[in-house]
Amino acid sequence: MLRSLKASLKSGKKASSSPKEEAQAVTNKQTTSTTVKQAAPAASKQPTVKEKPGLPVINEESLRHYYAEPLPSFRDVPPAEKQLLFVQKLHLCSFTFDFTDPTKHVREKEIKRQTLLELVDYANSGQGKFTEAVSEDIIFMLSQNLFRTLPPSRSHDVDNFDPEEEEPTLEPAWPHLQIVYEFLLRYVVSNDTDAKVAKKYIDQHFVLKLLELFDSEDPRERDYLKTILHRVYGKFMVHRPFVRKAINNVFYRFIFETEHHNGVAELLEILGSIINGFALPLKEEHKQFLTRALMPLHKPKCVAMYHQQLAYCVTQFVEKDPKLAEPVLLQLLKFWPLTNSQKEVLFLGELEEILELTQPLEFQRVLVPLFKQLARCLTSAHFQVAERSLFLWNHEYIITLVAQYRQAVLPIVFGALEENAANHWNPAVHGLTCNVRKMFMELDEQLYEECRQRYEQEQQQKRQKEDQRQQEWKQMQSRAQKTAAAKGLPNCVVNCSSTYQPILIRSKS
Repeated sequence: MLRSLKASLKSGKKASSSPKEEAQAVTNKQTTSTTVKQAAPAASKQPTVKEKPGLPVINEESLRHYYAEPLPSFRDVPPAEKQLLFVQKLHLCSFTFDFTDPTKHVREKEIKRQTLLELVDYANSGQGKFTEAVSEDIIFMLSQNLFRTLPPSRSHDVDNFDPEEEEPTLEPAWPHLQIVYEFLLRYVVSNDTDAKVAKKYIDQHFVLKLLELFDSEDPRERDYLKTILHRVYGKFMVHRPFVRKAINNVFYRFIFETEHHNGVAELLEILGSIINGFALPLKEEHKQFLTRALMPLHKPKCVAMYHQQLAYCVTQFVEKDPKLAEPVLLQLLKFWPLTNSQKEVLFLGELEEILELTQPLEFQRVLVPLFKQLARCLTSAHFQVAERSLFLWNHEYIITLVAQYRQAVLPIVFGALEENAANHWNPAVHGLTCNVRKMFMELDEQLYEECRQRYEQEQQQKRQKEDQRQQEWKQMQSRAQKTAAAKGLPNCVVNCSSTYQPILIRSKS
């Protein structure tokens, strides 16, 4: 009985506790189910994100795979999938084709051209296109299309090469390259392209590859490169010193090694804008660039191809710092051509532009070597050289400098002016010379008279020396005749003339 009673009491306790446990369990289940129901909508809101495909392998098999079926248009996909399609189209356009054979890959070439146009339109359609996630794919596509080995070009040193008459060799792949360059330009100037992020992809290696393309013979390609490199220089401030140094190296190799490069004019045009933005006072690095890279560019024979841009860069420096006029003028005289009249005319034009910006103190320091060279140009047999040098005296500021230092200038050029007035064959040069003589006479008649007297004395001394030389030759010829007659040398030739001729004596056999 007691045992059965205890057993019933134990079972009653268990029965009384089980409803509470069951109620607690039900509450827990309800809470869990509510949490799951609340979490379910949050999970359903997250879209399924497709992974970005890896960079393609550039070979013939991959080309057939990528061009097997055309990709849909950006208009035909939802906004969430447009960036993925953007990457796929970039990969599709990473393959290049041989345009020297118009019958090869005709369908694929047209697909790529249309896809490139879609990429440019997509880049122009709004913001948010050039994110860091797609930067690697963009640079890969650009590198595959742009960075290539250029064909060998003609030498500028060939005598019959005329850049104004010769037709340049055009790039056969330009139908694709033009759109690729347009896309690169959009990428660089876009507000989506953060310079701090993009500098990892548009790095120094990328800049060097761009600079190599400036040697392309196609002027259309060089024009795009000029615009793009200028934009890169403006946006990526971290690359600015490297860009200047890399351009320096291109110039050094052109000046001292090859004397051949198709893109010197375009690079100088970029530098003209860069120099215009230099802050004052000029850094020593910039002054060294002027003396070590820009001024030696006057040396190559093909300077006419880029002289306009070169002269602009040089005058920009002198305009910013007039003290640079002295080293610039001295280096210009150092590289002055001796036998190339075309270069002389160019140099005289540049000289006039520099003299316009030269202060009197710097002018005084260089006037002796400067006007010695001008005196040689005044008496040049090439009428364009003589005429261009005489045009300098038509410039009002240059006349002011000459008038200020006429005591030193006139004695240097007086002889050349007199010789031109007496002997030059060209009527225009003769007339300009008389005008310059009249100008000096009106400036300082006494000085002009002194120079005239000194010139006549020098001419008289020259005539006396010439007469003395002729007398000595006659005496020498007379002694030679007597010696030949005394020795009985046959076939002796002794010619008494007013000019020197060698005496030929046939030796005895």
